[in-house]
Amino acid sequence: MSTDLAEAETRPGPSGRLSGGLLRLATCGSVDDGKSTLVGRLLYDTKSVLGDQLAAIEEVSRRRGQDAPDLALLTDGLRAEREQGITIDVAYRYFATHRRRFILADTPGHVQYTRNMVTGASTADLAVILVDARNGVVAQTMRHCAITALLRVPHVVLAVNKMDAVGYRESTFTAIADEFTARARELGAADAVAIPMSALAGDNVVEPSTRMDWYDGDTLLSHLEGVPLGADPTGKPLRLPVQYVIRQPSGDRGAVERWLAGQLASGVLRVGDPVTVQPAGATSTVVGLTVLGRETDTAWAPQSVAVRLADDIDIARGDVLAAGEAPVPLRRLTATVCHLDERPLRARQRVLLKHTTRTVPAVVEDITYRTDVAVARRLPCHDGLSANDIGGVRILTAEPLAVDDYAENKRTGSFLLIDPQDGSTLSAGMVDTGADDQQRP
Repeated sequence: MSTDLAEAETRPGPSGRLSGGLLRLATCGSVDDGKSTLVGRLLYDTKSVLGDQLAAIEEVSRRRGQDAPDLALLTDGLRAEREQGITIDVAYRYFATHRRRFILADTPGHVQYTRNMVTGASTADLAVILVDARNGVVAQTMRHCAITALLRVPHVVLAVNKMDAVGYRESTFTAIADEFTARARELGAADAVAIPMSALAGDNVVEPSTRMDWYDGDTLLSHLEGVPLGADPTGKPLRLPVQYVIRQPSGDRGAVERWLAGQLASGVLRVGDPVTVQPAGATSTVVGLTVLGRETDTAWAPQSVAVRLADDIDIARGDVLAAGEAPVPLRRLTATVCHLDERPLRARQRVLLKHTTRTVPAVVEDITYRTDVAVARRLPCHDGLSANDIGGVRILTAEPLAVDDYAENKRTGSFLLIDPQDGSTLSAGMVDTGADDQQRP
């Protein structure tokens, strides 16, 4: 989706709340839980499939000897996925109803592709976690639940799929919903809404089921249309990570104006606002503001802007403009990470840390625990974090960073750990708390 569309969709209304009606959701689940079929059913029953696309799917299904279109083919877009019958990458789909617009991130189910699930869920307002009614809650279910809790996804739907395979029994659904709810609460996940469904038969996805008269709750679509949108980024303190410093002639005796370009991570910025440039701590006032090349008096997150300050202070890419309560620059971070690389993350390992638009050398001072997602318990970690592990770390950076707590600001409270040798991403991190006063630079 283009930045322009994202900005238009999330523009706050007169009340100050988001009014665009755009919901970002991510679907996740184990292999063969029917995730691709569910997404296909959602698109098919909401009339969100183009005619030629549907014709192609019907032709492939006929060649395979299937009487009905295989709706999973609507999302298994990669050739490798078609050959293997699995989803290995994040596939984004866009659809709309008369009540709301949606961006859907279909994430892979295999444990080795957990990094893609993290990518898809990182910006989601809601996560749909599938389980196969025949198998119930499995380890991968709780792994996905733990990640949604870690990423502070505000809403969770437990989609108990393949109810047709268990005779649409209420007792089966209730047992799965109760087990998931109890374990999700231990992981600190958002309150989950459980919905019994059959994506294959179309029960309770878009249309209410006539075969589960014991269920009187929402269908998946009606729940998606009615769930409240996530936190309004314009209600948080201003944060603008500087991406570019642009110098351009002002037309006044060869003078040069300096503009700071970037995307607002949070807050509202107005001409005349006093701002602080972190981590240096210099202060100035906004005297010029443009959005999409047009001058304006006000801009809000997540718009991309260019800002001119009253003072010619030292500013570079990676600095953060802040207003209100500015973040305290830190070199020592306490964070939770989801490790994504096949190579383990170990204590005393040297890495690069990418925070917003700044990348700095860092060292993992200690790995304080590893989370056993099956029992929601922190365990000692002596041999490092393996791929897909979730754990706690302490990190020392070469330069101070203007970080927020992830719970307060996802953009400025998150980071990536990168291998300095080959540039590959090692871990995704969420700042838990800042260091104490003695640890500040």
